[in-house]
Amino acid sequence: MMEADTGEHAGATPPRQTALLRGLHPFQLLKKAMPRGLYWRSLIIIVAPMVLLQFVVTYVFLERHWALVTERLSAKTVAEVALLLNEYQENPTPERAARISARASQSLGLPVAFLDGEDLPEAPSSTAGLLADSLNDELRRRVARPFWINTANYTDYVDMRIAYDGGVMRVLTPASHVYASNSHIFLVWMFGTSIVLIIVALLFLRNQIRPIEKLAEAAESFGMGRDIPNYRPQGASEVRRAANAFMEMRARIQRQIEQRTAMLAGVSHDLRTPLTRFKLQLAMLGESAELADLRADVAEMERMLDDYLEFARGHQGEASEETDLGELIEEVRDDSLRKGHDVRLDLHGDLTLPLRRNAFKRCLTNVIDNAGKYAKHVWVTAIRDADSDEGGSIDILVDDDGQGIPEDQLEEVFRPFYRLDAARNLDTGGTGLGLAIARDIARGHGGDITLSRSPMGGLRAIIHLPV
Repeated sequence: MMEADTGEHAGATPPRQTALLRGLHPFQLLKKAMPRGLYWRSLIIIVAPMVLLQFVVTYVFLERHWALVTERLSAKTVAEVALLLNEYQENPTPERAARISARASQSLGLPVAFLDGEDLPEAPSSTAGLLADSLNDELRRRVARPFWINTANYTDYVDMRIAYDGGVMRVLTPASHVYASNSHIFLVWMFGTSIVLIIVALLFLRNQIRPIEKLAEAAESFGMGRDIPNYRPQGASEVRRAANAFMEMRARIQRQIEQRTAMLAGVSHDLRTPLTRFKLQLAMLGESAELADLRADVAEMERMLDDYLEFARGHQGEASEETDLGELIEEVRDDSLRKGHDVRLDLHGDLTLPLRRNAFKRCLTNVIDNAGKYAKHVWVTAIRDADSDEGGSIDILVDDDGQGIPEDQLEEVFRPFYRLDAARNLDTGGTGLGLAIARDIARGHGGDITLSRSPMGGLRAIIHLPV
């Protein structure tokens, strides 16, 4: 039984080899070779059939039409030569030869000479090529005499010699009489018109692709929190429909944000009014241990209210502006140093990009201060990565040597109001919104924040921003 099982699987393809063969499938290779951009894919759709058509037409013309025309011209010329030779042999005299030569040159355009006493050349006759094959076939069929031809010695003529009793008839046939020499005109017109058509197609294709590119740029800018005031629908009706749908969606999102902001502003005013009265009443009661605790509770309520409103408001209401991220990180570092945190910077490359400056400063402050609270040292590294496909990106790495966070909770800490009790409380005495606000701001700029184990022993936070 064991031998049978072994034999059954002996010819089976290993999984790794099967995956390799699957990767070598022609359609998979074609998919990998295809460009990613719509413009170049559309260009291939236009050019590939045209190039294929050119090859097919060229093959049919060269192999069929060109060969057929050459054969017919060769047959006509050989028939004329055979007629002249037969007429001469009826009365092979010098006078007859002179009259035939003059008439052939005048009426047929064939220089003909009757060379008595000569033999065919000893050099081999031309036997290769379309013209030589056609002439050889026709001479064997129509003349049935020894002959010799040369298609290479002269550019404009074909040297044709036929043996007769006592001599050789030599004919210098113009190449245009036996060969379709004007075929290049057809090829030039064919390729010339194809190039013109491709250029015209490229111009129109560029105009059709540009509105799609602008729509994609507008969607990306909106996703990164950047303004797009000058965008308007263009292009074909389908592109305009997609653009109008995008603009309507953007308007609905903005209206929803404005309504939420207005509602939160009202809630903030309503909640701050009693808190203000509490503070005034406490200020009038003097100083005592119980009142100090009460004042601390009121201050804590006020700070929690600020956090809730900041999280609910998000990063809206601020316009993007060109910002030097390096300078902004240095400002946050200086603020963190004043709080007693040891923060060290390492900045690389050009870090300028459009940002909502105040909102992103809040994002950096939350992440860096969180690291400073639970570690002795914090390292902040900013790197610009030039990526041609995505336009480039900037990564901000915040490393610390603290206790870190368990692997199974690296994503949980981004949940609003989530707080760690056992390992690392991200907002001690607060609301648990620090990283939630930071990620919301980063995603509002088209980026994200991820957490992992730091090489320094603690936690690593990576803020990724597209440029």
